Amino acid sequence: MDISGMAHVIITAGDFEKSTAFYRGLLPAMGLGIIQDDEDILYCVGARTALGIRRPPPDKAGTRADQWRCGLHHYCFRAKNRETVDEVHALVKSLGGTIVHAPEDGPWAPGYYSVLFEDPDGIRGEVNHVPGKGVLAEGAEFRKT
Repeated sequence: MDISGMAHVIITAGDFEKSTAFYRGLLPAMGLGIIQDDEDILYCVGARTALGIRRPPPDKAGTRADQWRCGLHHYCFRAKNRETVDEVHALVKSLGGTIVHAPEDGPWAPGYYSVLFEDPDGIRGEVNHVPGKGVLAEGAEFRKT
């Protein structure tokens, strides 16, 4: 088998209105166009991926995410440069998101630079930049052995 990447991630929001307002501000600014925006889903596509926000069933409305429970821990978008990470940091703050850590260098790869934040439901998102041609770098290919 040979896949070319992650096609999409769908998040179920606890507070659909607050979450979709947040992502309507964030995702288009990062180059993802709004493909569907109705009473049940906000679906944005771009940068070779997609992120969707779904309305929860009535019995789950109002619940918050817990990254340490079984399920999504966090999602991460790859930025083409460090400046984009800084821009996302400022935008998330202006949209009312919670900054978990401001842009900082990380130990996961040489030059790893990222911002970590939470959306209105507590779902964690990250935007990182890794320079060069390592496995985590922009445009990197992983060779199967």
